[in-house]
Amino acid sequence: MFAVIKTGGKQYKVAKDDVIKVERLTGEAGDTIQLDQVLAVAGDDGALTVGAPIVEGATVSATLLEQARADKIVVFKKKRRQNYRRKAGHRQDLTVLRITDIAASGAKKKAAPKKAAAPKKEAAPKKEAAPKKETAKKAAPKKAAAKKSEE
Repeated sequence: MFAVIKTGGKQYKVAKDDVIKVERLTGEAGDTIQLDQVLAVAGDDGALTVGAPIVEGATVSATLLEQARADKIVVFKKKRRQNYRRKAGHRQDLTVLRITDIAASGAKKKAAPKKAAAPKKEAAPKKEAAPKKETAKKAAPKKAAAKKSEE
């Protein structure tokens, strides 16, 4: 049996007795945490239940082992030929969890019936475009007048 959970903006596939590192959660070592954002649950028989977006009533229980910090990463920015260099570091705060139980009580719940779609409105018939009126163009008498004056 496994579950897909969401915590800290990331998704994790977990099974019983797995140890995972997630982004910092509040609590002390030895506390029990309930993770209720369960996206999918697979039973022992292999049946997969996928939530929309979460499986209602399903929870994952975990024991908080320790609050830790990840390894330091170096953030280095540089623009060549501009004498621009910036160096910074970052250590992410982590929580180490051991999965103790996966409760899929909501996984066997029947899906609610879908609502009937509202009937679509028929589109109003398009108005035919009126024929454009042709505008009478006046001849440019300037050139003709200029030629006459020269004669």
